[in-house]
Amino acid sequence: MAKNFAFIDGSNLHCSIKKDLGWNLDNNKFRRYLTDKYSVSIAYYFMGYHSKYEYLYYSLKRAGYELVFKPTTIKPDGEIKGNVDSDMVFSIRDKADEFDNAIIVAGDGDYLPIIDYLKNNNKLLRIIIPNKNSYSALLRHHSQYFDYISDLKNKLEYIKKTRIV
Repeated sequence: MAKNFAFIDGSNLHCSIKKDLGWNLDNNKFRRYLTDKYSVSIAYYFMGYHSKYEYLYYSLKRAGYELVFKPTTIKPDGEIKGNVDSDMVFSIRDKADEFDNAIIVAGDGDYLPIIDYLKNNNKLLRIIIPNKNSYSALLRHHSQYFDYISDLKNKLEYIKKTRIV
């Protein structure tokens, strides 16, 4: 069986789903989806670290993600920013001998060089674009590798459970 790793740009994923599409991704469902659909054994989730999100980190770890943190900055508008692109690229390159195939979860054109590298080394399985309507045009020549989370709302949306008392 192939050893497949997923590399997830957490900020890109969250912003594209929540802010652009207006729904919440169920991280448990998404992790199971990666395992069931692509046989992902390890899912690295790259994100900025801020202490106010400890519960999120706990729930992601419990869902089966390996968290990789980047220091954050706070923008003048109060938004917390953790740019993970370069860390994710270096991690993919450093771990390339450990996996058979990689799945990239991002729609950012900054990943084009590592995507080209993976493709040229027969290690690119899929590029999972969070928002079908908003991703970098730089990635378009790899469209045969695309899957879209935005097409999977009915499978991957977080639905808050109501308690019956």
